[in-house]
Amino acid sequence: MVKENGKVVVLDFWASPYCMRTKIALREKGVEFETREEDLWNKSELLLKLNPVHKKVPVLIHEDKPISESLIQVQYIDETWTDASSFLPTDPYQRAQAKFWADFADKTISFESGKRIWGNKKGEEQEKGKKEYLESLKVLEAELGDKIYFGGDTFGYVDVALVPFYSWFYALEKCGDFSVEAECPKIVAWGKRCVAGRDSVAATLPESEKVYQQVLKLRQIFGVE
Repeated sequence: MVKENGKVVVLDFWASPYCMRTKIALREKGVEFETREEDLWNKSELLLKLNPVHKKVPVLIHEDKPISESLIQVQYIDETWTDASSFLPTDPYQRAQAKFWADFADKTISFESGKRIWGNKKGEEQEKGKKEYLESLKVLEAELGDKIYFGGDTFGYVDVALVPFYSWFYALEKCGDFSVEAECPKIVAWGKRCVAGRDSVAATLPESEKVYQQVLKLRQIFGVE
């Protein structure tokens, strides 16, 4: 295994919302780290060695040990660097609720969910994908309510889990010809607050147009016209 001499390294792909989660969590904790960009169509030997089960980014390497899966990485970061505030509440019930909503976001506002919009031509399948995506966002919007963040006044675990997908909204809107803000104004306002109010988010999320150009490349790769 490659020796990192205690460095923190993220095997990364810039447009991956899952990689964004890990980088936001590290930046929230003030952890210095290095990113190594992966070519997802020609994965490095290091990635395949460190994540042999899923063979996916991100992989977090800390003290020469790899951790896979972004939500697990966020929890690991929270439990390892304890000088900064925890992402999770101290109350066990509130912790459980935060984990529930992060898991809900992970399963419903996912890359695969978005792919049902950008990866389909206009028609029945795309419309179904849009409907289910927006329905899930509305459930999350109801949970957010009038709070500043999902953690109330505190930027926390659910915010870290969900906010990377905000950077994909524009690309999905362009491909699917709809408006997230028209359907879920509180979610969009929350996303803007996260970018404006958290340096970790502003430093991590790519420009929406750049994500859209990446999605156009993906549509070509997958033969979607």
